[in-house]
Amino acid sequence: MLGIALAICGAALAVGLAGTGSALGVGIAGQSGSGVVSEDPEKFGKVLLLEALPGTQGIYGFLAAIMILQKVGLLGGEVVQIEPSIGWQILFASLPIAIAGLSSGIFQGKVSAAAMGIVAKKPGESGKGIILSAMVETYAVLGLLATILLLNGIKVG
Repeated sequence: MLGIALAICGAALAVGLAGTGSALGVGIAGQSGSGVVSEDPEKFGKVLLLEALPGTQGIYGFLAAIMILQKVGLLGGEVVQIEPSIGWQILFASLPIAIAGLSSGIFQGKVSAAAMGIVAKKPGESGKGIILSAMVETYAVLGLLATILLLNGIKVG
């Protein structure tokens, strides 16, 4: 019973922390974007893209949570009784995306917010701001990949 509880805790951390990073990042970017759009509503499309970028960390955390729940049979399978040591392994395997998603979501939101200045002053150069923001995304992707590799290495059942 403890093993399943630890695995569920890992899934909750993955989706909860990465989702929090995305929510904060999207909020930070949205505040800047609102100012740009209030001055020039025609720039909404470019602003929307920059605001959406920090939202991916939550998706990555959700994906990790689905993988964890599927691994232990909580999604459409038979629930596997796992030892606490396996539960701890799954919980620790969730941490790369949980931590990377939380921090990169916030920082990607800050970079996206700063990139709104490019959209406001030189809309033709907005691609540069998108690239700068996307660079932060790399670390969320690495966190997700680490979680996937760790989960795949854990033998359940």
